Amino acid sequence: MKALKEYIIPFIGLKAGEHHFDYKIDNTFFHNFEYDEFNSVDIKIDLKFEKKTTFLELYFLATGSVNVNCDITNEPYSQPIDDTFKLVVKFGSEYNDENEDILIVSHGEYEINVSQYIYELIVLAVPIKRIHPGIEDGTLKSDILDKLEELSPQEDYKNKSTEDIDPRWNTLKKLLTDK
Repeated sequence: MKALKEYIIPFIGLKAGEHHFDYKIDNTFFHNFEYDEFNSVDIKIDLKFEKKTTFLELYFLATGSVNVNCDITNEPYSQPIDDTFKLVVKFGSEYNDENEDILIVSHGEYEINVSQYIYELIVLAVPIKRIHPGIEDGTLKSDILDKLEELSPQEDYKNKSTEDIDPRWNTLKKLLTDK
């Protein structure tokens, strides 16, 4: 994980107050995590790092897009990403990251690695079911969609006239109207 050195923030030398860090995320970032669900990545992370006397506050803002394959047609498309995450870093006797919004680091720590939080922010910002926008508005033309339409059940059963219905059902219908 030597490639992720730029995501380590040495907070011990920073003055109390607000600091800003900008990161440009692409495919190489996700290769370090061995995550290959994205075809391409173009995301900008704005990190507002606020150092207080007894704790740290980190505000992550992710904007950009990831190119993913549609779950229905397997066609690639750009999924816009616009998400935020707030992390509070407190100091305690031992490291504890059980709470997703609060990180407790030991008193002797002097730096924090934000790469895992950036990774999780981006991955969780992508919808679970990825649907190409062309499917929703009907503009996408695909061989898979044509085949799905061809194999979908026809709605002929709705157009059946009442004379095609078995006469025994009429007797049962009378039970509903005889109340």
